[in-house]
Amino acid sequence: MNLTSRFELRKDTLNKKGEHPVTLILRVSSQRRKLATGVTVVPELWDNHTQRIQLITGKIQKELLKTYPEMELMANADIKRSNLSLEELNSGIEAIAARFELDGLTYSADMLLDQYKLLTSPKTKRTEPNNLVFDFIDKYITVNEPSREKGSMGVYKSLKRHLEAYQKHTRTKVRFSEINYAFFQSFQNFLIKYRAINNITIAKQLSTLKTFLGYAIKNGITVAEGYKNFKIKRQKLEVIALTNTEFLKIFALDLEKNKRLAQVRDVFCFSCATGFRYSDMVQLQRGHIFPGEIRITVKKTKEPLIVPLNGYSVVILNKYLDKTRPLPIIANNNFNKYIKEIGKLAEIDEPTEIIRYKGPEKIAKLYPKYELISAHTGRKTFATLSLEKGIPAETVMGITGHTDYKSFQRYIKVTEERKRNEMHKAWGTPDLAAH
Repeated sequence: MNLTSRFELRKDTLNKKGEHPVTLILRVSSQRRKLATGVTVVPELWDNHTQRIQLITGKIQKELLKTYPEMELMANADIKRSNLSLEELNSGIEAIAARFELDGLTYSADMLLDQYKLLTSPKTKRTEPNNLVFDFIDKYITVNEPSREKGSMGVYKSLKRHLEAYQKHTRTKVRFSEINYAFFQSFQNFLIKYRAINNITIAKQLSTLKTFLGYAIKNGITVAEGYKNFKIKRQKLEVIALTNTEFLKIFALDLEKNKRLAQVRDVFCFSCATGFRYSDMVQLQRGHIFPGEIRITVKKTKEPLIVPLNGYSVVILNKYLDKTRPLPIIANNNFNKYIKEIGKLAEIDEPTEIIRYKGPEKIAKLYPKYELISAHTGRKTFATLSLEKGIPAETVMGITGHTDYKSFQRYIKVTEERKRNEMHKAWGTPDLAAH
């Protein structure tokens, strides 16, 4: 349906204060309807472009007092509340229209206004439709999928499956009005006991649910209070990164007789030397390369980034100067398979323990390190080795594009652990009990 709406200041009526009412003009196809908002304002404060009330500055206050010398002017706090009221009204109308569309119903402006009045009437008990949560997840995916990386909405599809399973298991309807603190506790326990996922995945699902509820609120949906107080317990993930010796072993590995692996090795080492994500190496073009640096807009964050080149990255780029693209990129799943093969050939086989929890149950497994190497290992290797080589954390973050120091701290902790290990190898493990 073709829905448009805008707020207009009625010039044909005013109250005793000289204020005009703000009206919502709703148009669906050729049908046009009006809805009183309850908001009033003097015309000098109404911004027709933004369709909101302007905040009062010193200059505006002087002008208003000339026109309305005896008027008690609105406080900016009241103006903000009035603007918020307009935003909530518009969001409520859009949410109702979205609901009609999800149900495949053709609606009119009259239908939208009737439903809005029904939902906002204090005398009417609101009844949430049975499948509103699941329909709204579908809407979220439909709206956001075009602007996200391919596959990034999979976590929302998983969330919908888990919620449907929870509803079936508990025989209670999942409703926005009941997703409170107690619901989060119950849903978390269900995921631990009945779904074959670990605590890291559970934390991701609960975090995704919180994000989704925030989206619902912005779209005019009433959500139960208290869910924000639920604290999600997150397990810290191991940082799988190469040591400098391991990096050099892969960089110097003789793969002259295997072009497939040689090219994968070059792309991986380029990531180790620049901190680039695989998605950014995929989009790298000749036009992004300048003398001494690469300038690119990061695909994940949409932020511009300048990365200095170094000896290793230049050597790799020079190998492919006769090619159209700077790097020989292949499909990510094949890349992850082949880089493990390369790691095995380079004897990157130090036993590495991975610990996961399923509820209180600890699950620990030992792997040869090459089995844990993936495309993202290159970026982690760059961060840890750069810190070990003495580059300040702020500089490394500037190169990798990290903006959250809290998430970056795990690299620093890894290097501190590695320093202790190297000290113990060189000088022996101290007898701490003697102290």
